[in-house]
Amino acid sequence: MSSDRSEQTGHRPLVLLAAGGTGGHLFPAEALAEVLTRRGISVDLATDHRAERYGSKFPARAVHIIASETLRGRDPLSLARAAARLGVGLIQALRVLGGIKPAAIVGFGGYPTVPPVAAGTLRNIPTLIHEQNAVIGRANRLLASRVTAIATSFAGVLESEPKLGAKARRTGNPVRAAVIAAAGAPYRVPDARDTLRLLVFGGSQGARIMADIVPEAIRHLDPGLQSRLAVIQQAREEDLARVRQAYADGKVAAEVAPFFADLPARMAAAHLVIARAGASTVAELTAIGRPAILVPLPHALDQDQSANAGMIEQAGGAIRLAQHDFTLERLAGEISALASAPQKLVAMAAAARSQGALDAAERLADLVGEIMRRDAP
Repeated sequence: MSSDRSEQTGHRPLVLLAAGGTGGHLFPAEALAEVLTRRGISVDLATDHRAERYGSKFPARAVHIIASETLRGRDPLSLARAAARLGVGLIQALRVLGGIKPAAIVGFGGYPTVPPVAAGTLRNIPTLIHEQNAVIGRANRLLASRVTAIATSFAGVLESEPKLGAKARRTGNPVRAAVIAAAGAPYRVPDARDTLRLLVFGGSQGARIMADIVPEAIRHLDPGLQSRLAVIQQAREEDLARVRQAYADGKVAAEVAPFFADLPARMAAAHLVIARAGASTVAELTAIGRPAILVPLPHALDQDQSANAGMIEQAGGAIRLAQHDFTLERLAGEISALASAPQKLVAMAAAARSQGALDAAERLADLVGEIMRRDAP
């Protein structure tokens, strides 16, 4: 790899994006990459081995696989293993930075962000971290005091920490182009005779609970409401047969599949969404503006999903149910109440939309430009 940046990028500045190999981190990084590219800035991606397959589709000049390790335990062996692996990643990242000489580094959270961003601070390169959740994650917290600037998806994430808050700015969470396109669809008010479209998804850690609860809750609904429903539900391969059978037994129109490539469009077509509350889910729900029943992942160390759902609930755009409250009786009651009050659904859709930021990628790109200029000679 040439160390002469002008040879690599044709005199265009280069920004290194650092993101873990999951959609929650890679989707906003991808959205920023597209905006930076349109602005004449070259982009490289630093990530971990999980994103190798995805990375081939990422709009980057080059993808750098850098070692990292998540802190999974507090025992000495786990801490030593994580520290050693992150140390290897730091050395790798320093070598990469010496070769590509980026004008700025942007991290999107997760421990794969730590080596590249930490290496950037050691080399006095302008650095920025983006926090997708309503509470700052552990990897970002490790970096927060050292970086040039912090971008957040939600307002007030660092209001209790003035030193960090002083360099924080709310940009929103960048969303994919498909989400921005879907956001153009207005919310259609369902009346008592209309089909009520319900979208249910939960990701790899949420689909099982959705498979256990949602079909049975729908079977507890009034037959008149059941007959109005059209359900689209994500289910794991091992749950497909039983979920489909449950809807068939209840004579409920349903499409059940393990994955929907056009999820943003389906979200836009829904009257009500039932889902987990990961950062990407919440960003897309609020960008498109759809009412939701959100069931946060209960075992997250920082309770980030609960905080995400709480922000939307506080605005009036969602109902947050802790997993222990996510029973078939409670869910059936919530669906029935919302179906009988279409104007509440309309108000929830508007409230959710008020929390979205369709221009988040542009705002984040503006902040990247600012830190590049701030440190320019």
